[in-house]
Amino acid sequence: MPRDLPIGNGTLLAAFDFDYQLRDLYFPRVGKENHALGHPWRLGVWVNGRFSWVGRAEWTLSLAYVPDALVTQVRAVHPLLGLTLECRDAVDYESDILIRHMRVRNTGHTPAEVKIFFHADLNVLENETGDTVFFDPKNDCLIHYKGPRYFLMGCATPHSLGVTEYATGSKRSHGREGTWRDAEDGMLGRNPIAQGAVDSVIGVPLSIAPGDEETCHYWLAAGRSYSEVEALHRSVARLTPEHLIERNVDYWRRWLSSSRTQFHDLPPRVVECYKSSLLILRTQIDNGGAVIAANDTDILQFNQDTYSYMWPRDGAVAARALDRAGYGALAARFLKFCTQDVLAFNYSANVLSESGFLMHKYNPDGSVGSSWQPWIWQNEMQLPIQEDETALVIWAIWHHYVQHRDIAAVRPFYAPFVQQAADFLLSFRDEKTGLPSPSFDLWEERRGIFAYTVAAVVAGLSCAAQLAELFQEDERAQAYLTGASEVKLALERHLYCPHTGRFARGIVFEGSTQRRDETLDASLLWLVALGGFDPGDSRIAATVHAIGQRLWVKGRIGGLARYENDLYQRAGGADGPGNPWVLCTLWLAQHRIRCARDREALRQAIPLIAWAASRALPSGVLPEQVHPDTGEFLSVSPLSWSHATLVATVLDYLEQFESLDHARSHRRPEGDRLRRGVDTR
Repeated sequence: MPRDLPIGNGTLLAAFDFDYQLRDLYFPRVGKENHALGHPWRLGVWVNGRFSWVGRAEWTLSLAYVPDALVTQVRAVHPLLGLTLECRDAVDYESDILIRHMRVRNTGHTPAEVKIFFHADLNVLENETGDTVFFDPKNDCLIHYKGPRYFLMGCATPHSLGVTEYATGSKRSHGREGTWRDAEDGMLGRNPIAQGAVDSVIGVPLSIAPGDEETCHYWLAAGRSYSEVEALHRSVARLTPEHLIERNVDYWRRWLSSSRTQFHDLPPRVVECYKSSLLILRTQIDNGGAVIAANDTDILQFNQDTYSYMWPRDGAVAARALDRAGYGALAARFLKFCTQDVLAFNYSANVLSESGFLMHKYNPDGSVGSSWQPWIWQNEMQLPIQEDETALVIWAIWHHYVQHRDIAAVRPFYAPFVQQAADFLLSFRDEKTGLPSPSFDLWEERRGIFAYTVAAVVAGLSCAAQLAELFQEDERAQAYLTGASEVKLALERHLYCPHTGRFARGIVFEGSTQRRDETLDASLLWLVALGGFDPGDSRIAATVHAIGQRLWVKGRIGGLARYENDLYQRAGGADGPGNPWVLCTLWLAQHRIRCARDREALRQAIPLIAWAASRALPSGVLPEQVHPDTGEFLSVSPLSWSHATLVATVLDYLEQFESLDHARSHRRPEGDRLRRGVDTR
């Protein structure tokens, strides 16, 4: 189930599903810890003796954001109850407070006695054992806590401040579903404390005349102690929930104004998706710098693990896109995360290994994440890595310098990270072929030597050479440059197939033998951007043509699959290449943009960008992949990699548009030159 509405500030992240139920709540890091664990936090409504839980089964829901702001805009209509709810939710940009504003309109012809019920299913420190929830008479609120985590919940109406109706109790044990059931008769039991596996409900009573409306607010403050959440609670009362909502609308609109304002001939939906992608991407970035792949716990049902990790590759792509979009500070945080000593995270090693490579993925606190990549193959030790992840961080560091020309900003990244990582890339090669040694592919499914990974190594070494030259290390710069050239030549020699006229995906190993894997793979579209190939190269053109022909998903949905016969979360018929992926389709758009030499050719990329934008939810949330027949979201959403790639593709288009415009303005027609007295001979 997609997370339609994520909101956050880099420390506290809340994500609502398509039934407008809060399903994930992360604090104090984005991606760690999840105190909801995917269990729904229900919103209930009782009207004149009738009760309903808000959801698509009984309500008509519209889920979106306030335009250009990281504040939700939700409309829920129930004709039989005669109620319309207009809701706004925000996580304050400065304080760890979730604020929920609700305007309740009575659309019936009789007075309505209404109660709004806010349910909380907290699993503090990511488990439901040993929690406590109690009513705090000092502040008229409910507090859940365990160890160093406290969550305070309060409420208000225009006529009252504080919790007056509440229930606390047990959940998912001894036949008890949860305290939320206590709300369904409109009366809450007011049990003052519960411990163990617990949940709670707060009721807010409203009296509404026909055609009239009333408002109520609910908030959750997250902290490490009672005194911390109490101080946050009092700040809500002092500033007022209305003001907190409005200041967040203003803040995010100002934040978004740092990016592009001129979009030329791109369709409005693409422009909307570009802006929403920046906002949504921000919710997935921890203030410590980790760019989390996705915070959607529904994927637990597939493999008992999540995407709430930092993949260096995804993060590097996101950092590069953010740099270009005007958010260099966020990009710098990611680079610092990858290059700093993680003693600050209470660990005893650098994120970069002593040998100079980055691991598969990391937790947002800098510790190594879970992995399925083995350390042994055929009774020999191997590195459980994807080499492109190390190379692309170097690539992101160099382009961060190019974007800002701030040598002092990249100096701390050079000696502790770039040198070690580039030395590793230089040495981690086969002496006979010059190719990088085997590692896992970017899809994390097979081990071998892959064209995309080789291209990433070329980019990593080339960028390291430029950084070494920047710091006057000429000998090191020359070694990296020579290495990049050798690796590119090896790619051309060993991964080009003369009989097909295109590049192979890679070289894979079967027992003691190796073979060329000629499977068409969308990752080959990176050969130009990373490998330094000319987009007009006939070998590249043949490769891209084959990808477009054989990986395009036929039928109503369209889109580009990852590779031929992709089985990951395979849906629909067995005839197609696989499910369409948002980022793969955008890679094809990026290639068309690079090839464009005039406006007409450039516009050939628009349908592909528009396809990606059309896959987004009304809120702008993009998935990893979609069902090939229905377009239904598959796997996780939002996926940071998808959003970052859409941002990068839009920027590619706009930069190429302006470059072509600039070139055209400097080419005067011959007649015009003659009229101005210019000799054209």
